[in-house]
Amino acid sequence: MHTSRSRIGPALGTVSLLLALNLLNYIDRYILSGEVSPIQHEFHATDQQMGALGTAFFFVYMFAAPATGWLGDRFRRKPLIVAGATLWSLATLAAIWVHSYSTLYLRQALVGIGEATFGIFAPAVLADFYPERERNRILSVFYVAIPVGAALGYLAGGEIGSAWGWRAPFFVCALPGFLAAALYMWMGREPERGSMDHIGPSLDRNTVMGLFRNPAFLTATFGLAMLTFAMGGISWWVPEFLRRVAGMSMGNASLTVGATTVIDGIAGTLIGGWIAQVWLHRNHRALYLVSAWSVALTLPCGVLLFFGPHAWAVPALFAAEFFLFLNTGPLNTAIVNSVNAPVRATAISVNLFCIHAFGDTFSPQIIGAISDRTHSLSIGLGATLVFLLISTAILFAGARFAPMLEEQQTS
Repeated sequence: MHTSRSRIGPALGTVSLLLALNLLNYIDRYILSGEVSPIQHEFHATDQQMGALGTAFFFVYMFAAPATGWLGDRFRRKPLIVAGATLWSLATLAAIWVHSYSTLYLRQALVGIGEATFGIFAPAVLADFYPERERNRILSVFYVAIPVGAALGYLAGGEIGSAWGWRAPFFVCALPGFLAAALYMWMGREPERGSMDHIGPSLDRNTVMGLFRNPAFLTATFGLAMLTFAMGGISWWVPEFLRRVAGMSMGNASLTVGATTVIDGIAGTLIGGWIAQVWLHRNHRALYLVSAWSVALTLPCGVLLFFGPHAWAVPALFAAEFFLFLNTGPLNTAIVNSVNAPVRATAISVNLFCIHAFGDTFSPQIIGAISDRTHSLSIGLGATLVFLLISTAILFAGARFAPMLEEQQTS
């Protein structure tokens, strides 16, 4: 008991800084989605070209992941986290000097390099502070930064962009990243690798090649990949969807999506984490089952959002996002728990490569292309429902491969 308390107390400073960096990470990622219209107008870009900006980010993000994962399993993660945060903040700041579509495309790609490092190393660091059973709790809190950061990014893009031009939000939101990186360099701790792992060792959990024979890892990864296709495409296009379909202004659409995302994100992520934590005491498959039911319940809400009456668009969006966020903590915890410390950063990097290669790297552009050809953004977004259905099936199948926790192994 004394050891647990002594580790948790000092960890709070590092966890708080990682949470702050994750928040800024998602703010910077979603600024552009909050102001598609003025950027599209300035550069005379089609929907497919605007979607390609999302593809540029995730393409670089997914190819940077394997290299950074290899580094994370062999070198100290603290300086790597600081370097990544500094790089994505510099790339965000660079938007103020962008005056062509090709330069904007390049800037968007560079943001992906910086964010790839942080997205891999931060969960691995957190896993070394907490045992398997407690990781769902701490990662659910950590990933609250996704909806809050996305919401703030939408709001910054829509509100600041409407008032002072589309470049202003990038300048405002880049500066805190440099400060957070400096604080982490000064205050962040580097925990001992694997000190809190208690699930028994096996070849599949301890080697890189074992990842491809590890069904717990593979089903969580590809279930998340199908989900990521849908979430990436929806998050990129939904403000513009509300503007076109519901007749909202750019500012109101961004405000609506931002408010919905932050409310649903906080509530859904924390409630989903709580349900999984309670269920985990009775069923070691809980992380997978909560995730599967989360995606399944999103499907009817998505149908209503994209193809129902326009008056129901906002309530349907609210319900869909709530159910989607239920799986955030449990599914990411399932991935972290499916492997042991010697290959954890590499496993997270392989996971990131897969979820973006098969997920959101191409979904914004595919949705944009379908929209251009059908003259209907609703039909373009409707393609995401197929991937939600596939994700549900994979996650239900993956539940039978969930690893037993320490006390469940000995009981």
